[in-house]
Amino acid sequence: MNKNNKDLNLAVLIDADNIPYKNIQGMLDEIAKLGTPTIKRIYGDWTRPGVNGWKKPLLEHAITPIQQYGYTTGKNATDSAMIIDAMDILHSNKVDGFCLVSSDSDFTRLAIRLRESGNLVIGIGEKKTPKPFIVACDKFIYIEIIAGSKNKNKKKKVTDKAAPVVDKYDQVSDGLINLLKDSVDDIGDDEGWASLAEVGSLLLKKKPDFDPRNYGFAKLTPFIKSLTKDFTIDIRPTEKKNIKHIYIKNK
Repeated sequence: MNKNNKDLNLAVLIDADNIPYKNIQGMLDEIAKLGTPTIKRIYGDWTRPGVNGWKKPLLEHAITPIQQYGYTTGKNATDSAMIIDAMDILHSNKVDGFCLVSSDSDFTRLAIRLRESGNLVIGIGEKKTPKPFIVACDKFIYIEIIAGSKNKNKKKKVTDKAAPVVDKYDQVSDGLINLLKDSVDDIGDDEGWASLAEVGSLLLKKKPDFDPRNYGFAKLTPFIKSLTKDFTIDIRPTEKKNIKHIYIKNK
C-alpha cells in the first residue's frame, strides 16, 4: 500500500454493545490522523434503553446506525452483522483499511481475514480488550488513552479547590525495554545506530498496542529521551533546518 495516511479511505465499524458513546469525538479525531473515514457505521439493538445515549453523537458525526435485533438470548447478533458488512465492504474494494471499534475478542478472526486481504486494520477498544484481538490488528489504540489526551485540556480549567485529576499510565517494563533494544539491533547499522522512525514502525509490528501515550508521552521521541540509561540519542540535521533525523543506539 503506497498511499500516505491522509489518502487512506477507511471503513469505521463500531460495536455499540462494547464501546462507551462518551468517547466518540476523541475516537473519530484519532481515526482522522490515520486516514479518511469514508464509511461510518455502528451496530446495535437500538430498541434497547441502554443505547439511548448514542442518538446525539450519531447525528453530530453522521454515523449510520445499523439495527440488529437480539434474536436469541446469549447470542450477540451485533457481531454477526458487523462481520458480514465488513466482508461486503472488503469485496467492494472501496476502502484501503478498516477501523474496528470494539473490546470484543469475537472480532479477532475478522481482523486477521482483513489483513490477509492486504487491508490496514486499526483496532480501538478499552484496556480490558483480550490480547488475541489486539495482536490481530496492525495498530491498536486504547480508549482510555484517547480520553486521557482529551481531558488534559480540561485540567487547565480546574480550580484550586477542585480535586486534582491524576493520570494513570503504564509502567515501562523490562520486557518493553528488551523489545526496544531488540528492535534497534534488528535494523541498526554496523555501528549500532538505528533510525528512530524505523524503530517505531518495527515496534508497532511487534506490539500493535504500543503507544507512547500509554506511558505519559505525546510522542515517541520524548519517550525515548526518558530512557537515557538504556539508549544513546543522536539528532542529525538535514538540508531543511526544521527537519532533523533522530537515531538511537543501545547502551
